[in-house]
Amino acid sequence: MEQYKEEFIHFMVEADVLKFGEFTLKSGRKSPFFMNAGAYVTGSQLKRLGQYYAKAIHAKYGDDFDVLFGPAYKGIPLGVVTAIAFSDLYGKEIRYCSDRKEAKDHGADKGNFLGSPLKDGDRVVMIEDVTTSGKSMEETVPKVKGAADVTIVGLMVSLDRMEVGKGGVKCALDEVKDIYGFETNAIVTMAEVVECLYNKPCNGKIVIDDKLKAAIDAYYEQYGAKEQ
Repeated sequence: MEQYKEEFIHFMVEADVLKFGEFTLKSGRKSPFFMNAGAYVTGSQLKRLGQYYAKAIHAKYGDDFDVLFGPAYKGIPLGVVTAIAFSDLYGKEIRYCSDRKEAKDHGADKGNFLGSPLKDGDRVVMIEDVTTSGKSMEETVPKVKGAADVTIVGLMVSLDRMEVGKGGVKCALDEVKDIYGFETNAIVTMAEVVECLYNKPCNGKIVIDDKLKAAIDAYYEQYGAKEQ
């Protein structure tokens, strides 16, 4: 596993973004883990987060793209901090763009988008926190495609939960790839999280012990994607 992935997993735990226990998801599933990207709240955390996204995007998609598009609302700060990190780490100026939940009808920046306007010929990387069902892409992709003649290079999320999406067979990221035809990737997968943390110390304690590992295994027996 790449060093930045191990660092990112520890970072998620230390920032209290990735939690373990028992959580009821929006889908009604009882999950032994939960990720909340809204818990990144300090300047240093956001700086590091942008660096991890930038490293993962560079590793998967290179730098042959023009725009980072982060769907409102959580995608807005993700796009901003990652664009900054990409400039710092790789010397490449990437524009950021996001949609508005409600169109602005006044001022010089009125319309449906924040940040840089999308232009014909732009190559776009989508950026999100986590994709559980792919629903956000149903709303976002038509907006992006409708704004200009762009190419969506791919999607990057922070964590692949590796559980079945709406189709009940593949994970949500694979479903998005099949539906829209662009690549989908995550900084880390839950399999990598378990590999990194199972019976290994993180922040001075064992986060995934035998009991929690058994709960995670049982969860994937029921909800794990059949194709990865």
